[in-house]
Amino acid sequence: MLNTRRQLAHDFTELGLTPGTLVMVHASMRAIGPVLGGPDVVIHALLDVVGDAGTIMMYVDWENALQGLLEDSLTEILGQQLLEELPPFDPQTSRARRAYGILPEFLRTWPNAARSGNPGASVAAIGKHAKWLCADHPLQYGYGPGSPLAKLVQAEGKVVLLGSPLGSVTLLHYAEHMARLPNKRVIRYREPILVQGTKQWIEFEEFDTGQPVVAGVDEDYFAEIVTAYLKDEKGRSGIVGKAQSYLLDAAELQRYAVEWIERRLGNTHG
Repeated sequence: MLNTRRQLAHDFTELGLTPGTLVMVHASMRAIGPVLGGPDVVIHALLDVVGDAGTIMMYVDWENALQGLLEDSLTEILGQQLLEELPPFDPQTSRARRAYGILPEFLRTWPNAARSGNPGASVAAIGKHAKWLCADHPLQYGYGPGSPLAKLVQAEGKVVLLGSPLGSVTLLHYAEHMARLPNKRVIRYREPILVQGTKQWIEFEEFDTGQPVVAGVDEDYFAEIVTAYLKDEKGRSGIVGKAQSYLLDAAELQRYAVEWIERRLGNTHG
């Protein structure tokens, strides 16, 4: 059976989405199943539920396969001449990273969508608070204070998983940042960004988001956190289309995750 806009809106409402909600979406179109009208209809259905006062955001990153590599590694892979031709990050035109599915690019190119200016931590958003969410995204430690993730928590928003793995909750990188832990992994690298029409190489520093923030931890420990959160009878679950889906409270999950990380990883040594 094809999923329709009306049916998806009904499923979102049953899951617990309400008018005025600010929601960060993680979605697998394959898990949702065939949609009459394609991915655009999923976004339309979300907008039907959250309404004009609501906001939809997604983590989009950017389509740069060399992202996050140290400059020496980039030079080794490309050579200096090709390195200079590497296209810069442009919030207006750089594509969403394909590894996170098809829907982020649909949201990024939605009419009047906003997109934040940190390349690797970039989010796109539509709706009432989209510009506020995406404005002034810090280039250093882009998953920490001042980031769209921090604003999601500040605004008491939600996180929805539509058939996505439990470990895909990007918000937990904010929890990693805020958790008091010894020996956090820090990475430093450079990336090209378009600044006032000119390509500039910018130095970045942040806690490592490509692997657990401390050594000796299971790579999928985000899924452990969300699983524990759900087992504590927090959040809501339901079916959207054909996808097992979850609605999580961002501020509650953030507090829960920070406490979990500090309790379980606080004595971890790299």
